[in-house]
Amino acid sequence: MVGATGAVGQKVLQVLEERSFPVRELVPFASARSEGMPITFQGRELACRALSEDAIYGFDLAFFAAGGSVSGEWAPRFAQRGAVAIDKSSYWRMDPDVPLVVPEINPDATGQALAPGGKGIIASPNCSTMAMVMALHPIHGESPIEEIVVSTYQSVSGTGRAAIDELTNQAHTLLHGSAPAPPSVYPHQIAFNALPHVETFKDPSGYTTEERKMMVETRKIFGLDEEQLAITATCVRVPVIHSHSESIRIRTREPITVERARELLERAPGVIVVDDPDRNEYPLAIDASDRDEVFVGRLRPDPGPRGAEHLNMWVVGDNLRKGAATNAAQIAQLLYERGWAGAGERSAVTGVSA
Repeated sequence: MVGATGAVGQKVLQVLEERSFPVRELVPFASARSEGMPITFQGRELACRALSEDAIYGFDLAFFAAGGSVSGEWAPRFAQRGAVAIDKSSYWRMDPDVPLVVPEINPDATGQALAPGGKGIIASPNCSTMAMVMALHPIHGESPIEEIVVSTYQSVSGTGRAAIDELTNQAHTLLHGSAPAPPSVYPHQIAFNALPHVETFKDPSGYTTEERKMMVETRKIFGLDEEQLAITATCVRVPVIHSHSESIRIRTREPITVERARELLERAPGVIVVDDPDRNEYPLAIDASDRDEVFVGRLRPDPGPRGAEHLNMWVVGDNLRKGAATNAAQIAQLLYERGWAGAGERSAVTGVSA
């Protein structure tokens, strides 16, 4: 596990245990400052190691969840020594030679990583992209989606433990009638606020890096280009600890009724429909927390004259489960079931949490 002490790394370990994934040996890697720090896996306490050339031999799988710089440098090194690297950072997602995989949608894409000339690296999508494509893929298979307009409401756990602490400390202070300390994680106070700013503004057109990820990753997963699928995204950080929520409007090539969309979603693996507004039943962030499924509700057509081609929905998913750790574990399970991991003389199955 590279990055085994981080939030995503810890969640990967939890999911692997829950799924009884056949790990013969796990070696946790972390930063040099965390070397020797204990982590627990399958009831055993393991000491974290620092990455080094001598320490990365003999692995079948390497889970990366420690950030792009670590993945960019070390994922190829693990792959060159026979491991399949499963990366949760954004570093490899748009590399044309690296598959971007959601097992419920494009499982066969994993083979690209192991084919002649493949890099031995499999990328896992951004957590916001993940929830959206899980909800849209069943409909896209019935009537191709040609346009997506999405606004996200993203929890602070997507930024890490420091962001959770900043939210809870600010809320506690404000509720007790005092002024909170100046923010350090976000540019503005996050408690009782909404920030239309997720990640960084690097695009001259005004989109953030998170918004760009949703656009380009969705097209790659669906195998479409800009001419085939128009997407615009607005990503917002909200004072919620776990789970991202999304308001999505789509335009399909052929009309699709709400009833048919609901039927397709109810049959889709990994998706749960919660859609009875008259009884106040719709997806909630607190209900999706620590769940692997993506929840969909508020299904409705546009009221305009072209409403038959437009569909609106509300989607919620736990950003640390399916949005990160669970998808990585599912990719590992897929590789194992197809005999692409744990074969031959390899001696270990290792998770690298980057």
